[in-house]
Amino acid sequence: MENKKVLIITYYWPPSGGSGVQRWLKFAKYLTRMGWAPYVFTPENPSFTIKDESLEKDVPNAVEVIKFPIWEPYQLFFKIQRLFGKKEIKQSDFISAGKKSFFQSISSWIRGNLFIPDARIFWVKPSVAFLVDLIESNQIERIITTGPPHSIHLIGQRLKKKLPSVQWMADFRDPWSEWDLLDTLSLTPWARAKHRRMEYKVLTQADRVITIAPYHVQRLEYLGKRQVDLITNGFDDEDFNNIVHVRNNKFTMRHIGVVDELRDPRPIMKSLREMLLAKTILDNTIEVEFIGSVNSTFKSYVEQDDVLSKVTKFINQVPHEKLLEIYGRTDLQLLVLAHTAIAPGNLPGKFFEYLASGNPILAIGPVDGDAAEVLKETNSGLIHEREDEEGLKSSLKMYYSHWEEKKTYSERNINKYTRKALTEQLVRLLI
Repeated sequence: MENKKVLIITYYWPPSGGSGVQRWLKFAKYLTRMGWAPYVFTPENPSFTIKDESLEKDVPNAVEVIKFPIWEPYQLFFKIQRLFGKKEIKQSDFISAGKKSFFQSISSWIRGNLFIPDARIFWVKPSVAFLVDLIESNQIERIITTGPPHSIHLIGQRLKKKLPSVQWMADFRDPWSEWDLLDTLSLTPWARAKHRRMEYKVLTQADRVITIAPYHVQRLEYLGKRQVDLITNGFDDEDFNNIVHVRNNKFTMRHIGVVDELRDPRPIMKSLREMLLAKTILDNTIEVEFIGSVNSTFKSYVEQDDVLSKVTKFINQVPHEKLLEIYGRTDLQLLVLAHTAIAPGNLPGKFFEYLASGNPILAIGPVDGDAAEVLKETNSGLIHEREDEEGLKSSLKMYYSHWEEKKTYSERNINKYTRKALTEQLVRLLI
């Protein structure tokens, strides 16, 4: 029997790095093992900040990857930036809910109000023209769009209009009109209304809508007046087979991923600082590492502090395969959920890798949110509200004591979050 064909339209694909790319990379990997023939349509020359060539080994030979040119205004933006004599602004610096420089203010206003839903909008029209022929000539019956960027869903919407018999699934890895990122872009009421109209069309015209967290399921069902299915992010157990846990000479806490003004680890760092000053924890017995893109405000806060700077390191992005080794040398994983109205739905991709690592997790975020529920269900860590300084100190002290006592942690029941199990869920929705 011939494999069932599915076209996955995604902006992020190896060598793009980060947790966002892994969702559909891993789905594609396991779909090929379940009798499916995935075609992946992705930009030839995308503008992304995180690169990880080690992920390319996960792309099965059976997946046909089609790369198509894209024009984005980011190169123009960086040229103007240089004309202003500005250093290149990192993505983690650009996301700012507080005071911005004049250049940041103008840039975010342009980005938010002229490029709707996002700066990849110019890829929609040529992609649709190309894909109609690809779908018809290969007799593809199912397409999947995954956003952000949410302009990718507009490709699906237009393809559905031209080819009504095609089954279209829209995957929301983040919300759209209620996305916290939009709050940092100085949107006008007109721009916000346009986002809502576009979102509503996608929600009502897609054959299926899926998203990553129970909170987002509820919100999208409310906005689209339709059923939305839950498929969370997860981890690939094949990646974690060879992790070897070693005891460090110092109690080692690590945060992996982006730190910006929405994801701000200062509450943990302030609690730790007080414990170091009180000698509850000795500074020669602890190390804190931030791996990934860290905004300059937080970095300065740490580096200018005599106490925290002694125990903290900042490391640039590392390849995913290297990260798997690092999990084995970590005593406590730090999880910082975005401090926004949609925080209850924060279930980032790295969270599930933290679960698979076997390391305890200390999180900042809503204690009644989706991440808190998973932590409780899997008995894998503790979560505190940002203001709960005493609670954070208590948890830090407990995990530090566990390290001193050489405590080991029991196996977690996390099988339902494996990429294989999640792909089985996906297949049930695709049939």
